Amino acid sequence: MHPTRRGFLKAGTGAVVASVLGFDVKTAYAQAQELKISKTTETRSTCPYCAVACGVIIHTLGDKAKNVTAQVVHVEGDPDCPTNRGTLCPKGSSLYHDILNDRRLLRPEVRRAGSDRWEPIPWDRAFEEIGRHIKSARDESFVATDAQGRTVNRFENMAFIGGCTDTNEFNYLVVKTMRGMGVTYIENQARV
Repeated sequence: MHPTRRGFLKAGTGAVVASVLGFDVKTAYAQAQELKISKTTETRSTCPYCAVACGVIIHTLGDKAKNVTAQVVHVEGDPDCPTNRGTLCPKGSSLYHDILNDRRLLRPEVRRAGSDRWEPIPWDRAFEEIGRHIKSARDESFVATDAQGRTVNRFENMAFIGGCTDTNEFNYLVVKTMRGMGVTYIENQARV
C-alpha cells in the first residue's frame, strides 16, 4: 500500500494510518473517551497577566475535604467569557505552569538594606512592617498646605497602581484608603 499525502491526511488516525505506521489505534481511542477533566471541579477565574481580563476555567481534582488542597490539572479559556470567548494568548495558555511552579512565592519575603538575599517573614510581621513604612513615609513628606496657604493634604511620596484582576469593590476600597491618606498618584491598569 502506497498512500498519498492527501490520502494520509484524509484518513486521519483511521485504519490507513494504523496499517501504514504499524500500530493499532483502538487502545488510544478507548483511552481518549475518558477525559482528564471528567471528574474535576470547574472554577471560573480571570487571567492575571494584562488589562484584557480574559476568562479562564481552572479544573481541579480533590475530594473537597477540609484541609485538603485541590490539585490543578488543567486550565483553559472560558468560552462563555465575552472578552476572549475561550481563547487565550501564550501567557494565558501557560497559566497552568504558573500555578504549579515550584518556585512560586507563597509567603512574604523581604530583602533588608545591604543584604544580598531574600528572607521569609510571617504575614503578621509583613503587615506590620508595611504599615510602619507607610506611616513614616507619610509623616516625613505630608504636605498640609501649598505655597499660597491653601489646604491640600497631599502625600506625594507614595503611589498606587491597581491591576485588571482587582474587583470593583477592592478598587473602591483602595481608592478610598489612598485618598484618605492623601495619596495623589493613583492609577489603574484596567481602564474602562
